[in-house]
Amino acid sequence: MKNDIRIGIDLGGSKTELIALEQHGAELMRNRRPTPAGDYPATVKLVADMVLQAEAELNSVASIGIGTPGAVSLKTGRMKNCNSTCLNGQTLKQDIETLLHREVRLSNDANCFALSEALSGAAQGAQVVFGVILGTGVGGGLVVSGQLIDGANHIAGEWGHNPLPALSASDLPGPACYCGRQGCIETWLSGPAMSATHHCATGHKLHAEAIAKAAESGDVVCMHTLEKYCQRLAPALATIINMIDPDVIVLGGGLSNITTLYERVPTLWQQYIFSDEVRTRLVPPKHGDSSGVYGAAWLWGKE
Repeated sequence: MKNDIRIGIDLGGSKTELIALEQHGAELMRNRRPTPAGDYPATVKLVADMVLQAEAELNSVASIGIGTPGAVSLKTGRMKNCNSTCLNGQTLKQDIETLLHREVRLSNDANCFALSEALSGAAQGAQVVFGVILGTGVGGGLVVSGQLIDGANHIAGEWGHNPLPALSASDLPGPACYCGRQGCIETWLSGPAMSATHHCATGHKLHAEAIAKAAESGDVVCMHTLEKYCQRLAPALATIINMIDPDVIVLGGGLSNITTLYERVPTLWQQYIFSDEVRTRLVPPKHGDSSGVYGAAWLWGKE
């Protein structure tokens, strides 16, 4: 067998996707299967089976990177903060390595998203890239000179659990967050948070996507909700710019499809940024919901 391909896996709550790339990035194959909901042993077996099947079809042995919906605890070596709750507390990395008899690399889905968009996506060629996930939750990843930055505590990019800046007194202390604090960025900028803001103001329950669609069609009430969201996103991203000064910020997740964000937020963030000119670009993703699987494949580095 040849040893000249890389495999990336995006391990999601509802689906698991695999991509196989040749060393310079050309796609060789792609496969997607339902994730066994709530069944940890079946999930581990699925990942191993998908890898072995792909290698057999391609007659190659691959490097393996996996994007996960949580992170590995430095303290215990077990998974934590996974919205696929059957993974929490499990030795996922070791269990997959046992079945495949080799090292695999794991990183969270936000890191994989950032790496993908930095290496071959909307931010290709940029020196400093910050990837943002705006979806059911809020996450982020940082890539510098093509290298993913994990940080000393493996939490680089986790901006979603900082307090949202520039809140009015009436907004304090903010909604409760699952992390145990109140007023985290995630509680204001996730999809459910946009829905909650709209419900609080109008009494009507709508998903974020429906709010955005109605706003684009001229619904004044939904336009107000979307503007409020932009006014909150702008200072949150401005903090990122003040701290790491990225060339590009790429938005991912379901809310990244809202075109208004790319038009409105850069006009609002200037007032919060410690510079008389802002050259940071705010852009949508190139790879869409496939960014995670591409990024996982590049966890072994790019030649």
